[in-house]
Amino acid sequence: MNKRFIQYSMTALLAVLLALAGVPAQQAEAAPPATLGKGSAGADVPDLQYRLKTLGYFTEDLTSYFGNETLESLQKFQKDYGLVADGVAGEKTWAKLKKVSVNQKELDLLARIIYAEARGESYKGQVAVGAVVMNRLASSSFPDTIRGVIEQPRAFTAVDDGQYYLKPDSTAYKAALEAVRGYDPTSGALYYFNPDTATSDWIWSRKQTSKIGKHIFAV
Repeated sequence: MNKRFIQYSMTALLAVLLALAGVPAQQAEAAPPATLGKGSAGADVPDLQYRLKTLGYFTEDLTSYFGNETLESLQKFQKDYGLVADGVAGEKTWAKLKKVSVNQKELDLLARIIYAEARGESYKGQVAVGAVVMNRLASSSFPDTIRGVIEQPRAFTAVDDGQYYLKPDSTAYKAALEAVRGYDPTSGALYYFNPDTATSDWIWSRKQTSKIGKHIFAV
């Protein structure tokens, strides 16, 4: 039996056991990205480039090759975020990137929650909702993925009532990208609510940071 066949068989067996145990296949496949440096190639490279692109560091078209443009963009990111600017996407660099950036699927999720929660608000109000999601992502008190933050039970009304599954418009995507790039009109808020409909004493007890449109933002 060759090694590849054995590896395939073990992987298939693991998938079956996880399915029987009730573990989603997507969760089972979640593995840390590979360490990348100049000359690297593969599926993790465009993910790295996309994250750098959402932050404004990478300006070229996405490819599967780690060349000079990717190297320079990554070094600028590392320098700005207090990391060793060695141009290598290792564990610490990936961890920081995932706290402050999104991949394509995550940008879709962010645009969806913005559209669902704030499509009737001003552009600033839409960015503000995205900023709350990004602030939660950066906080140790909330899940450490965009999907986890958005789909945390009872976190967002629009998820509970199904509006989250509406198709977002271009303004929601623009607002999502601005929020990812650090525009935060809420001054670091982790929560927001509509004072006309809020019934929770707890949310009213939070320190308020700003009011934008119909929403009060708080920490």
